[in-house]
Amino acid sequence: MRKKPTFRRPRLLLPMAALLSLLLLLVLLPHSPSAVGGASPSSPPPQVLQACRATSFPSSCEPTLSKSSDLTPLGLTLAALSASSAALPTARSLAQSIFDASSNNRNRSSAARNCLEHLSLSDRRLSAAAAALPRGRAADARAWTSAALVYQYDCNNGLSYVTGTRLVADAMAFLSSLYNLTSNALSLIAAHQRFGDNLSLWSPPQTERNGYWGDPAPAAVRRSTRRHAGLLSDLQTDATVCQIGDCNYRTVQEAVAAAPDFGAGRFVIRIKAGIYKETVRIPFEKTNVVLIGDGMGATVITGALNAQMHGVWTYNTATVGVFGDGFMARDLTIENTAGVGAHQAVALRLDSDHSVLDSVEFRSHQDTLYARSLRQLYRHCRISGTVDFVFGNAAAVFDECLLEVVPRAEGPDKSGSDAVTAQGRTDPAQATGFVFRQCAVNGSEEFLTAFERKPKANRAYLGRPWKEYSRVVFIETYLGEMVTPEGWLPFRGPFALDTLFYGEYGSSGPGAKIASRVKWSSQIPAEHLGVYSVDNFIQGNEWVPSDR
Repeated sequence: MRKKPTFRRPRLLLPMAALLSLLLLLVLLPHSPSAVGGASPSSPPPQVLQACRATSFPSSCEPTLSKSSDLTPLGLTLAALSASSAALPTARSLAQSIFDASSNNRNRSSAARNCLEHLSLSDRRLSAAAAALPRGRAADARAWTSAALVYQYDCNNGLSYVTGTRLVADAMAFLSSLYNLTSNALSLIAAHQRFGDNLSLWSPPQTERNGYWGDPAPAAVRRSTRRHAGLLSDLQTDATVCQIGDCNYRTVQEAVAAAPDFGAGRFVIRIKAGIYKETVRIPFEKTNVVLIGDGMGATVITGALNAQMHGVWTYNTATVGVFGDGFMARDLTIENTAGVGAHQAVALRLDSDHSVLDSVEFRSHQDTLYARSLRQLYRHCRISGTVDFVFGNAAAVFDECLLEVVPRAEGPDKSGSDAVTAQGRTDPAQATGFVFRQCAVNGSEEFLTAFERKPKANRAYLGRPWKEYSRVVFIETYLGEMVTPEGWLPFRGPFALDTLFYGEYGSSGPGAKIASRVKWSSQIPAEHLGVYSVDNFIQGNEWVPSDR
């Protein structure tokens, strides 16, 4: 079974890897402003030392920032972003070399192709972050840099499965250094957001596990009584899709292709009832695309790609994959019907900032919904699966959604542990996590029947830590009887148990046995619930449609 990527920062392997690290510095320094005051690399200015104290990798931070002519907090943060961006062309060149040398190796070729796509996305997001910071858009800059880190991590991680050549080893060494640079930039953004211009206060990023619950929401957000409407109902149709009869297109992909590039207004595609067997990709330039169906189970987009196929990674298995910002969907089903033994088989992979999904159903077995990056809102959705069926590293809020555990493909009597979530935050400064508000976690009718017959063979957990800083919270959520008293499941021994944050507040139902929860989970204090509101957690007050 090809498991989800588990990133390990590689050691510098061989002289070539050391040369690449030197190359990284040579790439970065010419792109930084000229040095000030005659400061030498061995004695960084005090402002640099103070700023780099807030990062996880100060040894790479100090030489990066020491060449900056602007030693203000904003200037140093921008210099860190610039350093990461400046290294991306070399990273892309290394990935391209792997691709060019892999025509006879489908898995390596696919990993390199994915890596190139990830690095392109990273470049776009880092550029946007650098433009946002001088305009005071710190939350945007942090969200976009968090996403850039996701893409760099996934690039390196994908290559870790196709090792065995010097090209791959060298690329991974360089990508590891690149990851550290981007992590440093993200830490500086987080420190600036938290402490402002007082560099003496800057410190490494903290999480709820350290007792830090985030800065108070702006007064306007705290006072807001707005209700989030999800996807508005009075949208004018731009294109129609049907299988028979009078419409503009026969496939969803054709309609997506007709959307304008970087359109400022919504491009609304009405998909009439039917089963659409196709793989849909909404590229980065197709912004504000809206898919509206005739209802869950009536309009169905279906595929069967899975990670057991040669040259196909979890990332590639999605029936629908979205990069364009402002994506919205309502009243349809997206499914992956990969069968027994298929393992990872994604229905939706979402990398769209400011995305809203309302009354959408997602169906698969393992890895149903890949909420991979950026800010997302799900309302009245239904998500079904067996293992890790909500996973990824987005900042995602789920309002009034049903999380439905279905029987394992191997058979409902087979002993197993079904984790609903596998959130993948890799860095404590990433503004990511999953928030479930007034949702329900339950089993399908078939699962509950099997549970009643053999409860020990049909266990369900709220989540397990896919990555080191995994963050998931359930607020006022109904938990069915199949949710174990422990509530949460380790991923691999003690991994991440000291760094994750798994929290609950106001859980109800037979699975809400709070007194029996694992000791490394938490109950959220009522005074901190505002941290996880739509307006605060994903800045929804700025972009989510409201009905008042």
